[in-house]
Amino acid sequence: MSLALATLLYEWRRYMAAVVALAFSGLLVLAQVGMFVGIGKGFTAQIDRARADIMVLGPGAKALFGGGPSGLPRRVIPLVFSHPEVVQVAPLDGSGGRFQNILSQKEQAKQEARAKQAGKGKGGGDKSNDGRKSEFVNVTVIDAIPGYVTVPTDYSNSMVEALRQPYAVAVDQTALKRLGVKKGDKAIYNGKTITIAVVTTGYPNIIQPTLVMSRDTLRMLGEADTGPRVAPLMVQIRDPARAEIVAAQLNKKGDGKFKAWTRQELADANASNMLDGQIISIMLGFSAFLGLLIGVSITWQTLRGAIMANIKEFASLRALGVSMGDLRNIVMELSFWVGVVGVLAAGLLTWLVYLLASASGVPMYFPPTLVVIVAVFLVLIAMLSGFLSLGILKNSQPADLLR
Repeated sequence: MSLALATLLYEWRRYMAAVVALAFSGLLVLAQVGMFVGIGKGFTAQIDRARADIMVLGPGAKALFGGGPSGLPRRVIPLVFSHPEVVQVAPLDGSGGRFQNILSQKEQAKQEARAKQAGKGKGGGDKSNDGRKSEFVNVTVIDAIPGYVTVPTDYSNSMVEALRQPYAVAVDQTALKRLGVKKGDKAIYNGKTITIAVVTTGYPNIIQPTLVMSRDTLRMLGEADTGPRVAPLMVQIRDPARAEIVAAQLNKKGDGKFKAWTRQELADANASNMLDGQIISIMLGFSAFLGLLIGVSITWQTLRGAIMANIKEFASLRALGVSMGDLRNIVMELSFWVGVVGVLAAGLLTWLVYLLASASGVPMYFPPTLVVIVAVFLVLIAMLSGFLSLGILKNSQPADLLR
């Protein structure tokens, strides 16, 4: 075990402030990255878990949302289907509208009883907290056929069969309280009665709740897309391992009429597009600067104080013939280990925040590349702080041991 690591282990209290500063600096950046990317993942969860191997978007699209036009002429569908390895093609249809819950007779009776107790008569009272909810919701579509390209891989056959029923919809469990419904309840969507037939997990959307329904139900609601253009196409091929090759062949075949992406390529583009937003970039840049400022200032002062507290030990090493260069190497190695421990502490704090967010229905996702960048960033902060503390070694004079 090196002297620097042994010093950190046996005198860890002296360096705890530096570790905590680095941990919170990393948490500051990682939590925001995780939240922004997680929100984007909430929008694309149904696509990310679908059986589609390839997504076909408009030629100018840079991502699924907010990255340029993604719609396609309907005549593109036969062109994509003509590839010999393509087995299924379906457009990603959707809609949106006003959602209102319907109180059961038992709940209505309770509300009337409360109103009477309040002395405001039957049907009176404060309506702001009577259980009635009204929200604008997004609608996404699946084809209610087990194993079909638009059906997410975590949908069981019983869930698909439930959504096959007319006016049946699925709602994620994180949206139930917000919408004021539970499984089996009736509700109103754009003036028509629907049934909450399925409750899903892992599809949170903190901006707007999402309803999932069959394409037939959307058609019965009068909101199916029957125009000359269609939404992005979901494509399933015989051998998923050949997705990159088939996507390249489709792009060549389309001759600029569309752009085919593998599902992983599109997922990466969506995450990148989410982080490239001007406001988000400014916020993340400011967080990184703030983390650098806090990390360097606190870590520097902590290391400086710890070295000063051990200055006699360093003077003893010099008296034994250890050169100043070796002492500087010890300090820099000590700084490195402080950075490593800070990275581990930041990971632990981020994991706790992730658990808390998940329990609250807030989606978070941490791209591995960005996690590595933040880890390196924290170690560099510690090394920079150690470099700034090297000047204190000039006080480690062997003659001071005789005083």
